[in-house]
Amino acid sequence: MRCIFCGYEDSKVIDSRSADEGRTIRRRRECFSCGKRFTTYETIEDTPVLVIKTNGARQSFDPQKIKNGIIKSCEKRPVSMNVIDEIVNAVIKQIYNSMEQEVSSKYIGELVMEELKKHDEVAYVRYASVYRSFKDISSFLEELQLMMRNKK
Repeated sequence: MRCIFCGYEDSKVIDSRSADEGRTIRRRRECFSCGKRFTTYETIEDTPVLVIKTNGARQSFDPQKIKNGIIKSCEKRPVSMNVIDEIVNAVIKQIYNSMEQEVSSKYIGELVMEELKKHDEVAYVRYASVYRSFKDISSFLEELQLMMRNKK
């Protein structure tokens, strides 16, 4: 870290403390050249993720939209809010771990369905019916048959 007083490129850390409710680290440093002390702050770089919709439009990634969709698909099902939060957090983690700045809504939908299938198959089918826009009963049946084959 460059000294703010003399510009020397090396310093030592004297003290580190958590700040901003654990989102920042405050470091007291001492310059090896001039001996003066200064403070630096280290934070996690928050890179925004854009979602590419099916029509090509782009919008900011909003985890609340995922949560709302899952809540609707889990209506009247024995799925607790804790499980829903776990699903949302798993999807968020996969999106941010992909290190992509733009992800398709299709990719997000597939992630949600993958997680839902682990917890409740009925909620999965409900979500898939909206997400995949089943046109008729035959496309719905195809999805169910695929689930049955994969289960065996």
